[in-house]
Amino acid sequence: MRNTFGNLFRITTWGESHGMAIGCIVDGCPAALKLSAADIQGELDKRRPGQSSVVTGRGEPDTVEILSGVFLGKTLGTPISLQIKNRDSDSSKYEYMIDKPRPGHADFTWREKFGFVDWRGGGRASARETAARVAGGAVAKKLLQGFGIEIIAYAIEIAGIRANMSTNYKNLRQIRKIIDSNPVRAPDPKKAGEMEQAILDAKSKKDSVGGVIEAVAIGVPSGLGEPVFDKLDADIAKALMSIPAVKGIEIGTGFELAKMKGSEANDPFFITGGETDKANNKKVLTKTNNCGGILGGISNGMPIIVRVAIKPTSSIETRQETVNLVDMEDTELEIIGRHDPCIVPRAVPVVEAMMALVLADHGLISGLIPRSMRQK
Repeated sequence: MRNTFGNLFRITTWGESHGMAIGCIVDGCPAALKLSAADIQGELDKRRPGQSSVVTGRGEPDTVEILSGVFLGKTLGTPISLQIKNRDSDSSKYEYMIDKPRPGHADFTWREKFGFVDWRGGGRASARETAARVAGGAVAKKLLQGFGIEIIAYAIEIAGIRANMSTNYKNLRQIRKIIDSNPVRAPDPKKAGEMEQAILDAKSKKDSVGGVIEAVAIGVPSGLGEPVFDKLDADIAKALMSIPAVKGIEIGTGFELAKMKGSEANDPFFITGGETDKANNKKVLTKTNNCGGILGGISNGMPIIVRVAIKPTSSIETRQETVNLVDMEDTELEIIGRHDPCIVPRAVPVVEAMMALVLADHGLISGLIPRSMRQK
């Protein structure tokens, strides 16, 4: 089982949903980066359960502890070990389902592959593992900020309700203020209310809903990514598809490109900067951004735009058909416990984290981010 992601900037996550703790080891982060627990905690708080009626009621504070790799408020260049203790797990609700795989979950496939699994809350297959990713991604985000790269994600659609979103990503502070002001983390206050109600309606009917998360990275210079197999968009796709409940991904205009003609889909180039500017102050940009900031697997300096499809939460209290793996007979089950009626709001910071990890890794590979940063 591979638990490590990345090449030069790597994270290894560990722990199970109902174990003593979960955590993350960040390896490859350059020395002398200013980093505190507060930098990481701010990201974890966005994902933390129990924040509103549209997410799970599991009461985890998700307090992070930095165990190694940081001294006097700066990274050492050595492995950074982060721990998040599990404080509010309840395994009793899962005991009667030990031999009854939950539809939509990994219970059956993990058991088929490994034979022996941790059935408490899904074990390591649980979305609880993504808290460790957010912790590691917070380190990556802090590193990227020093090079002018920022990432923002938000719920662009929930239960078929689409948010109205401006394509002007220059004012990230305003966008972040809006998404932080509503429990569904949508950039459209009016539609956010409709999304919230749709989630509550599904919850009242013992059901769940899914949605779409859009992520934008700005300030990414041209030249990140490797040709052929290590394309930037390929690595982003792998990172985002590794998030539980993600079942689809598109970059830029995505699947809509299949309906266009080449003359409509291609992004025309132009030179930005006045005539009095020196050549080295001028930049090549594109008038449109159908490619989503990536051409030939390499960033072109435009915003990188990605959308991921999140399926409805698999854990629902509605009676469902399944099987008993001991008796090998058909049966039914009702999943009782504390589950998100919609995963989208808490998956938003996870998407940001995985984007940050890929960009930090490619930043080091390309030399944009030096492997050694001298202390000032």
